[in-house]
Amino acid sequence: MPLKLIFTFTLLYVFFFSGNAAEEKYQGDYSYMKKITKTDEEWKRHLSPEQFMITRQRGTENPFCGMMHDNKKPGIYYCICCALPLFTSKQKFISGTGWPSFFSPYNEKHINTRIDTSHGMTRTEVMCARCDAHLGHVFSDGPKPTGLRYCINSDALSFMQDSSLSEEKTDIRKATFGAGCFWHVEADFAKIKGVVSTSAGFMGGKTQFPTYEEVCTGKTGHAEIVHLEYDPKVVSYEQLLDAFWKMHDPTTPNRQGPDKGTQYRSVIFFHDKDQEKAANASKDKMDKSGTFKDPIVTEIHSAAEFYRAEDYHQHYADKHPGACGF
Repeated sequence: MPLKLIFTFTLLYVFFFSGNAAEEKYQGDYSYMKKITKTDEEWKRHLSPEQFMITRQRGTENPFCGMMHDNKKPGIYYCICCALPLFTSKQKFISGTGWPSFFSPYNEKHINTRIDTSHGMTRTEVMCARCDAHLGHVFSDGPKPTGLRYCINSDALSFMQDSSLSEEKTDIRKATFGAGCFWHVEADFAKIKGVVSTSAGFMGGKTQFPTYEEVCTGKTGHAEIVHLEYDPKVVSYEQLLDAFWKMHDPTTPNRQGPDKGTQYRSVIFFHDKDQEKAANASKDKMDKSGTFKDPIVTEIHSAAEFYRAEDYHQHYADKHPGACGF
């Protein structure tokens, strides 16, 4: 075979198969999207009657009544049922309809659509790709660049503030700590003046978008953590570290009180070099102070991808006063 022909076939082979490989890898990035299926009774345990009616029975809330329709804070909107990220504040616009409106989703693979012919109309229903929660409908009367309007029920969404998505310059910073069960850790950090938002979730594991049940098995490698935003003009990172040491026992590996497992490990996830330096210095100082009779086993790692826990875990102490000693 002539060399020129061999070279041509080689190029075609590389182009075709490397392209397929890239496509397979891209598709593989979403292999975590395992369907979540629960009975109605299981959903009702963690959803309010209104949330259940909307997400599981394909209901619609009254316009201008939901808390999300006029929310102007920067952040991410999650599925109320399974905590899959669905939209961001950068994709949100005021449509005047009375429902939260977005011109595109967080990721197209995080939503599904189907034709809805109920109520004598033909519409396109929008659902969560992970748990099939009914979210709302999508219409073709939205703004540029997509021309779409995702009309979503407020009660189908939960919201996490993320100041990095703000259109304006902000000095708000992030911090992430694991100190056992995230219910009490979030409650403790939320009380600190200068902490502007808190979210319970998972970090440091190998499974993408894990559920709480999966993390509890210890097989995903994640730690239960609290991801927070704070104003450094009001509270310093060093002060947050001081609070962190006081709210748990950092000398017990993979355990806090009766809670046992790697998900309860003591860990600091730093977001920049300054935080890394401060965390190590604070740990060394505490170890030498004699505050704890045993050596500190707290891990210090660079922040990995944060996965928000399901909505019923957020601000648990506020929802269940008196529970777990709150």
